[in-house]
Amino acid sequence: MIIYKSQAEIDLMREAGMILAETLARLQAMARPGLSLLELDKEADRFIRDRGCIPGFVGYQGYRHAICTSVNDQVVHGIPTNRKLREGDLLSLDAGLIHRGFWADAGVTVGIGKLSAQAQRLMDVTREALGIGIDQARVGNRVGDISAAVQQHVEAAGFSVVRQFVGHGIGRDMHEDPQVPNFGIAGRGPLLKPGMVLAIEPMVNAGGPDVALLGDGWTVVTVDHSLSAYFEHSVAITPDGPEILTVVPKSVLRQEIHSPLASEGPGGGG
Repeated sequence: MIIYKSQAEIDLMREAGMILAETLARLQAMARPGLSLLELDKEADRFIRDRGCIPGFVGYQGYRHAICTSVNDQVVHGIPTNRKLREGDLLSLDAGLIHRGFWADAGVTVGIGKLSAQAQRLMDVTREALGIGIDQARVGNRVGDISAAVQQHVEAAGFSVVRQFVGHGIGRDMHEDPQVPNFGIAGRGPLLKPGMVLAIEPMVNAGGPDVALLGDGWTVVTVDHSLSAYFEHSVAITPDGPEILTVVPKSVLRQEIHSPLASEGPGGGG
């Protein structure tokens, strides 16, 4: 069942999204060779709690950390460890928080130092795919219009989209209806109406689309060990077009924040 949000509820989700965007921007600014994934997790937990919010991932289905940290061939849900970042790594950061009863969910892939040409292009195409998907999140369209737009952009670039994991509705729960796949047929799926809020999250592999779950029960990796990238925004469907909630408005943007998530407009990812 799709749960439609009132304007007051979307206002709360916008507040939550701004705090989450600030959190991710802070983590991006920290990420550098030699820093451990656990150090990023500790800072995320502190940053979120200091702003009066709950790190939503902590305790969610037994998960123990504030963020997910997926490196190189890890697609999503990577567990923070003592692993230290290295020059050329692709780091995907996924975070969520609860603010006054409502969730914000967002993510970004970060290049650590100088990237290979393939890694840079993969990251760019994935960011672009998010923006293209968000642009389809309009009243009167269907979920399949988002899905098809993402898939077409990714596959035209020679990459592949992950099938086993998809985007979702979001609100008082992190995962609500409807599912938002990154592949599909335009004109199919639930009709987009005002009050819907969707977490749109392209997961893109440099190689094939197949993924596997590691023995820790969380970390998802590419079967062919190819690189993977991921970007995510929480987006409200409004009569005036898609509104990205997980951004820092330019009117309050602090100088220290330089982030693909810290921008306004339908481009979404950067």
